[in-house]
Amino acid sequence: MKNKVIVITGASSGLGAWIARAAARKGAKELVLIARSEDKLLALKEEIIKLGGNAMVLPGDITETEQVIKGIEKILREKGHIDVLINNAGYGLFEKVIDTPIEDIQGMFAVNAVGLIQMTRAVLPSMTARKQGHIINISSQAGKIATPKSAVYSATKHAVLGFTNSLRMEVEDDGIIVSAVNPGPIKTPFFEKADKQGTYEKNVEKFMLSPDKVARKTLKLIKKPKREMNLPLWMNAGAKIYGVAPRLLERAAGKQFKQK
Repeated sequence: MKNKVIVITGASSGLGAWIARAAARKGAKELVLIARSEDKLLALKEEIIKLGGNAMVLPGDITETEQVIKGIEKILREKGHIDVLINNAGYGLFEKVIDTPIEDIQGMFAVNAVGLIQMTRAVLPSMTARKQGHIINISSQAGKIATPKSAVYSATKHAVLGFTNSLRMEVEDDGIIVSAVNPGPIKTPFFEKADKQGTYEKNVEKFMLSPDKVARKTLKLIKKPKREMNLPLWMNAGAKIYGVAPRLLERAAGKQFKQK
């Protein structure tokens, strides 16, 4: 990891920031942090320096095509190449579809799906030219099991998984590895926006994953690549059952599905 250029989107807070910290602890010297908040990125850079790492701060909006293109061009000029892209940026809003403004629906798709695809398209030419690279897409167990009041968020994560699985086959002959990370709920500020009433967070608090643990496991994929990493395992077991018997699981776990 010491010699790899690792680009992380959505790095200003939440899981993205934890991935950056974990990478610094593992000796990463070439981190590139992307998010809209420059102040938060600069504060995180100071943390990383104290941990013995270094980081390039790149403020920008992954939903803006021109910013994405220019950002990747700047990274390539200054770093020469990109070894790993971790597409982490994303957000959710837990509302019924009928109560979700169309602007929020478009916003979730713009960041969670289209922005992720834009970042991926921007790094692919340089990775293809080098015949190596690793793209890690942070999806969600919500991309496997949809639940009430997360229809739009789940749809965006279904899109991420579909894109990831197709892309993996497209670029395998170019030496590029593509992985998906599908975590359950993580104890991060994600829920401050997604779950404004605090109902879901309170109901699932005892099941929440540690962000540091998810970050460390995500980084393990760089050394030992896998097509998917699912956390926690018991939740992914439910997803497998759902894949073959959705109606049965919906009946059996109806109350658990309605925690929001």
